[in-house]
Amino acid sequence: MDSGWVPPEFFVSLRKIKDMMTIADFNVTPVDQSKLKDINLENIPFGKYFTDHMLEVDFEEGEWKTVEIKPYQPLLLEPSLAAIHYGQSIFEGIKAYKNPNGEAFIFRPIDNFHRFNQSARRMQMPEVPEEIFMEGLKTLIGMDQAWIPQRTDHSLYIRPFMFSTDHAIGVKPSASYKFMIILSPTGPYYNLPMRIYVEEKYTRAAPGGVGYAKAAGNYGAAMYASAQAKAKGYDQVLWTDAFEHKYVQECGTMNVFFIIGNTAITPDLNEGTILEGVTRNSVITVLKEMGFSVEERHLSIHDIIDAHKAGVLYEVFGTGTAATISLIKELKYKDYEMKFDVDKWKTAPDVKNRLNDIRYGLAPDTHGWMFRV
Repeated sequence: MDSGWVPPEFFVSLRKIKDMMTIADFNVTPVDQSKLKDINLENIPFGKYFTDHMLEVDFEEGEWKTVEIKPYQPLLLEPSLAAIHYGQSIFEGIKAYKNPNGEAFIFRPIDNFHRFNQSARRMQMPEVPEEIFMEGLKTLIGMDQAWIPQRTDHSLYIRPFMFSTDHAIGVKPSASYKFMIILSPTGPYYNLPMRIYVEEKYTRAAPGGVGYAKAAGNYGAAMYASAQAKAKGYDQVLWTDAFEHKYVQECGTMNVFFIIGNTAITPDLNEGTILEGVTRNSVITVLKEMGFSVEERHLSIHDIIDAHKAGVLYEVFGTGTAATISLIKELKYKDYEMKFDVDKWKTAPDVKNRLNDIRYGLAPDTHGWMFRV
């Protein structure tokens, strides 16, 4: 597929809806001319370019207003916007892919929908109705599906998000909110295996906090520790628990897996400190199909070191929507270094290939994970 090519049917579909007032009860304003002709989708960086259209809908006076799909454009916001001052802001990350026939599919969006509303409840925000979230995704991506790169490790990244929009200073839940969806074509998130520093001082989340929610503040609070690790020559941090800094939690913005013997171990979700990743859940399913015993439990850094010294810590990798599977070639805890020859690994690459085959339509979707646009 020529990376700069725009299918003629894309413009035909725009012309068909040009004079229509609504699609699925949405107000739709298509662009006059696509930006796609000016963008090379080959090896495109993550999160740099955005498609022609966006979805926007406001929650006011206790109800959701009319959904709009319109050209991607800046927002006009008040300086007193509540989200800026008090952090009521959540988001999701989803991906869409194309199969060999050029048909567009979204990977497990209903799971992201449920997690989005779980975050909304925790942050005292209104839940987004399923018809707005799911039909919004389908309609928006249907209009911009020519932006989905048809290349290995490439996809269309989907960012639903919501933030409070009251124009007032005062610490309380907002009465008004804005829900939006924007789309970004993307290539691989992490291209190379990572060096990871085990964090002992700073904390990502504690029991009773918002670690399980995909709240914007979680990511802002994590940046300082990540910057400190990068200054030491590492790519990211492996977070540990808030009390003892002993039990591992997430790896940067990803869930993490350890292959110890014939068992795959990943931190459990019981304390509400870890995001319930959709990719994490998918990887657990695939690992079980591959014959692994999978354990979701507390895992201390000392147990990891013992497994490494015994020669049975075979692989360590992160999982997430953006990265899918990220190999970890080094873990550093205090003065102890654990280095791995990732070129010899079989499990993580096999998991990634199996997931990619499902996402790109090269293997049967026996789990019903792919949602057709």
